[in-house]
Amino acid sequence: MRRFAPLLLLLGFGLAGAQPLPAAPPQVQLNGMLGARVALLVIDGEARTVEVGASVKGVRLLALEDGRAVVEVGGRRQTLALGAAPGRIVAPAVAPRQITLPMGAGGHYTTIGTINGQVTSFLVDTGATAIAISQIEAEKLGLRYLYGKRIVTHTANGTVPAYLIDLAVVQIGNVQVRNVEAIVIPGQMSHVLLGNSFLNRFQMRRENDVMTLELRY
Repeated sequence: MRRFAPLLLLLGFGLAGAQPLPAAPPQVQLNGMLGARVALLVIDGEARTVEVGASVKGVRLLALEDGRAVVEVGGRRQTLALGAAPGRIVAPAVAPRQITLPMGAGGHYTTIGTINGQVTSFLVDTGATAIAISQIEAEKLGLRYLYGKRIVTHTANGTVPAYLIDLAVVQIGNVQVRNVEAIVIPGQMSHVLLGNSFLNRFQMRRENDVMTLELRY
């Protein structure tokens, strides 16, 4: 038996030093909305109610609007559409390059995304020269717009003073665009206007009620 001892020791070391396989990311589905701040998420087959800002089973709900939810798992963010098939939130093998936007109420294309990591709501506006943000929303997003370049811009309400700034990162879904010009204007708007300083980075096409943005560069 003595000559088998080294083999037994080696076997014992291998078992002790084995590392457990990493757990698979949770499978998440948006199954319903209870008001404006509570989502019904199905996480790995289990239905759970989650309030905006709260986390359940490693899934954090960041935002909820217009039949979509933004969730975060392990630092990865993803937008879930109401009733869509469940999916796992994993890092893509290659950088994503496409954004798909269904037409919403009034024929507008709206979506949830982030500016410099802060969640906000966007409305596609092909007539806007740059991303347009109200001062109220800019303050919520923590943008230091007062350090931007002071300009004058023309709006439906006439000529108004504004601030020209650069946004470090604008993200919709898993697509990120860096160093995007934006204008911060007085007043309040229901959405951040997604203007051509962002849209010009994409090839745009519309089919039926769906807009697809394909990243150019």
